[in-house]
Amino acid sequence: MKQTVFRMALAQINPTVGDLSGNQQKIIDYITRAREQRCDLVAFPELCITGYPPEDLLLRRQFIHDQGDAVRQIADQTGDLFCVLGCIEEVQGSLYNTATVLYQGARIASYRKVHLPNYSVFDEERYFIAGDQPLVLDLGALRIGLSICEDIWIPGSVVDAEALNGNADVLLNISASPYHTGKSDGRLQLMQERARRTHSAVAYVNLIGGQDELVFDGQSLVISADGRLLAAGDAFAEDMILVDWPLAEIAGVRPQRAALGAMAAAPLQSVLQVPVQYTFTDKEESAFNTRTTAPILHNSAEIYQALLLGLKDYVAKNGFEKVVLGLSGGIDSALVAVLAVDALGADQVKSVAMPSPFSSVGSVSDARLLAQNLGIELYEYPIHAALDAYEKTLAQTFHGLARDITEENLQARIRGNLLMALSNKFGWMVLVTGNKSEVSVGYCTIYGDMAGGFAPLKDVFKTTVYDLCEYRNKKAGYDLIPRTIIEKAPSAELRPNQTDQDSLPPYDVLDAILELYVENEMGVAEIAAHGFDAELVRKVARLVDLSEYKRRQAAPGIKITPRAFGKDRRMPITNQYRAR
Repeated sequence: MKQTVFRMALAQINPTVGDLSGNQQKIIDYITRAREQRCDLVAFPELCITGYPPEDLLLRRQFIHDQGDAVRQIADQTGDLFCVLGCIEEVQGSLYNTATVLYQGARIASYRKVHLPNYSVFDEERYFIAGDQPLVLDLGALRIGLSICEDIWIPGSVVDAEALNGNADVLLNISASPYHTGKSDGRLQLMQERARRTHSAVAYVNLIGGQDELVFDGQSLVISADGRLLAAGDAFAEDMILVDWPLAEIAGVRPQRAALGAMAAAPLQSVLQVPVQYTFTDKEESAFNTRTTAPILHNSAEIYQALLLGLKDYVAKNGFEKVVLGLSGGIDSALVAVLAVDALGADQVKSVAMPSPFSSVGSVSDARLLAQNLGIELYEYPIHAALDAYEKTLAQTFHGLARDITEENLQARIRGNLLMALSNKFGWMVLVTGNKSEVSVGYCTIYGDMAGGFAPLKDVFKTTVYDLCEYRNKKAGYDLIPRTIIEKAPSAELRPNQTDQDSLPPYDVLDAILELYVENEMGVAEIAAHGFDAELVRKVARLVDLSEYKRRQAAPGIKITPRAFGKDRRMPITNQYRAR
């Protein structure tokens, strides 16, 4: 049945930072798709032309000029289709994070982001000037309020003004909101609350893709004025969501919103109204409107998909084809190997077993079995001779001194050298296999097992590693990762009969302490109040503090928690303060 509607498309795309021509072409392709679906408007994520975050590329004048050219070329493709595009706007030498509206080959309006995030992984105040005016695109029978990412997270601000003072029917938010565990639920609840409070529908389009440490999960949303979820985009995949706004229903909600606005006007009073003459058409109801929700991912599945996307995009966007990793027979390298195969394909993954005099027979056989299960090539390089050569070279200098961690670290560094040699010779990127528990307390060897180009598990605690292995085996329907790998006591195997628990508390205890200390920034006394031994907490905290210099030199890895090492958690290396 036909009715008079305004059809909106939300294009959650995966741009590449700095690839202006590639991003431009992707945007034009989605404009074409939207036109084929008889859409009236297509919206793209925040800074989708440059990719997000462009960081210090924004300091290059040529980059700003070139992205401006891309905007103009995209405008030429719009015709009678409105295009809301995230881009950079330069005004008298100042840069704005902008949602620009393109129509009939021209820029007809621009909304400048008001709330610039400057916390966690964000530092937009370094580059941009904040806007100061809400904007409503007034098409007569439909009014659309524009905002960008953080603007909708701030209560009583831009979107309230657009709805309550500007009587916007739809609040369109273009976003680049990076993923961490649990964020999608909070985001949905926030959008529903905004809709119910303002009596305005919400259309939220989010970026997807991996960018260095960050992963963007998509999961774009369409919420009705009464808070119902009308449509949702896929998680961790490109998608285009279509929604029809029936004009008769829109008109019916306006008096309620106007009455609410009269009683509770928003603090930002001045709303820029941009009037546009537009002819609405009757359309058959879009089949896309029947897809009200995307598949719900539970915790392990969600984290696994985030790691897959982050790894796949890091490899591809940096021009690599193949990766290589050390396969020790332990659980961390096993999970990284499986992730790599799932992300890239077995033909693109190489593995290396490098047994030392202290490696167990089971570790080598487990590595072989896993490589066989995954269908990946396994090289075997025993390091006995290399270790002997190092020790003979140092023998005179070390004469009379007991063996200690020095000789243990030599083994890890020999392995790092072998992996980097393969990388140099064949162009394979080395994957680091360490997890967040180890990296937190420095249970890793700088220039050894920390050597490499990318660390997929850098923000994954050891207990979560076990969960992810169980999840992947359950998904496979058999023990893709052999039970012997999952059930053996974790060990670096750098000295006789070594286990991780010789140096560290059990991982369930360690991870619980680390979550409170690293993620929640609690002190020793606060953590001890949760039932942990104070002396143990003090030891763990000290290990974390002393290992900052290692982490500063570590490979980048995928952020999955709210407080990841690297761009998220920034502590001084030279630091005499100790937690108490």
